[in-house]
Amino acid sequence: MPTAPVYRRRRITVAVAVLTVLTVLALLGANLLRGPEATRQVSGSPAPTPVLPAAGNPAPVLPADVGGEPLPDPAVLAGLLGPELSDVRFGGPISGRIADPASGDVLFAQASDRLVVPASTLKLATALAVELSVEPGLRLATAVLAGPAPGQIVLVGGGDVTLSSAPEGNAYAGAATISDLAAQVSAAIPGPVTAISVDIGYFTGPATGPGWGVGDAPSSYAAPITAVMVDGGRFGPRDPGLRSSLPALQAGQALAEALGVPDVPVAGGTAGSGAAVLGQVQSAPVERLVEQMLAASDNVLAEALARQVALAAGAPASFEGAADAVLAALEQAGLSTAGAVVVDGSGLSPRNLMTADLLTEILVRAAGAPTAPGRGLLAGLPVAGYDGTLSERFLASSAAGVLRAKTGTLDGTSALAGVVETADGRLLVFAFVADAVPVGGRYPAEEALDELASVLAGCGCR
Repeated sequence: MPTAPVYRRRRITVAVAVLTVLTVLALLGANLLRGPEATRQVSGSPAPTPVLPAAGNPAPVLPADVGGEPLPDPAVLAGLLGPELSDVRFGGPISGRIADPASGDVLFAQASDRLVVPASTLKLATALAVELSVEPGLRLATAVLAGPAPGQIVLVGGGDVTLSSAPEGNAYAGAATISDLAAQVSAAIPGPVTAISVDIGYFTGPATGPGWGVGDAPSSYAAPITAVMVDGGRFGPRDPGLRSSLPALQAGQALAEALGVPDVPVAGGTAGSGAAVLGQVQSAPVERLVEQMLAASDNVLAEALARQVALAAGAPASFEGAADAVLAALEQAGLSTAGAVVVDGSGLSPRNLMTADLLTEILVRAAGAPTAPGRGLLAGLPVAGYDGTLSERFLASSAAGVLRAKTGTLDGTSALAGVVETADGRLLVFAFVADAVPVGGRYPAEEALDELASVLAGCGCR
């Protein structure tokens, strides 16, 4: 695999919902359940090797004309959506668009060309840009190099923010661990470690994004973005609380503790040219990181991945370089980005502006031909009523199990954009953005969005 420089509560509403999800994914013609792999420890004697009967040649389970399901009538669809679109819980008119990825037809649009704050639905743009620009098998490296004097070492960040401080129970599936890195270092140096420097020069520019609030980083949902972090800046792999304000030094301290020298000094520094590599670990492949970013709406991981788009384009790995590179990748792929403003990779900034048109274009690209770049984006979208940021939504809805979508929430904004299978089995893409949500109205607005999207799942609309 290519390598970067060294530098539930899960609830299944009903069994049918899960079976329907699998059917939808099969219709897409790709393995879309590649999401974050669960890990578990098994004790005791190994199970005997099972003896399976010959598989034979199974009969086809899908029709030959996948994609030939009835297309909703736009007039009927608009009539059913009308009452939901005017819901007072939105606080005002919303932007929305529904399209058929198989034909490219737009079935419904309301103010879909109006620029709105996308919130975390912007992560769809970041995900597609990564898939278009970055080798899917790329693994991000974190290394330890020899320092200028015996006993001194340098922790060098290569953009992996998923590095884990624990050998198991990681915040990110497939993450590299500090304990593995420490074991390599201990085996490579003859004496004790006396000082640790942390080199974060792989990323440049400010550590927080334009328009981010003073309470955004650190917070429970973000941290300053640096080229090396443990657990996304958390104080433990599963810690849901406030994250570190100095995540790079926190990573250095985690290394010190793993080496058994918790009291040695840890400070910023730079690796020397030609310094010996004492140890190196690698992240999960980028394609898996994209899935994890979307499923959990992980802001820190989104910013790190956006910087990989910048690096692939030869641009600085900064907020500005990443934002420009994401937009450029979409434009080069033929998507219309007219008027769009992107200032970060996560959607955390209220300065970002997009249209429902662009969000659905991204999803049409992702749900297009099975071999088209961007197809893997769908694998990370949470399933309604089942996992990720939708695990507690759509629980009693016809959309449970047949809708996958990215959520978006900021003060005044609630958004939902994804794919859904209609009652007739037709796959549609949609984007709805409510940007006049009143103060304190987040959850009512989310409920209204869920009801709106559920119309699509329960609709044959002919």
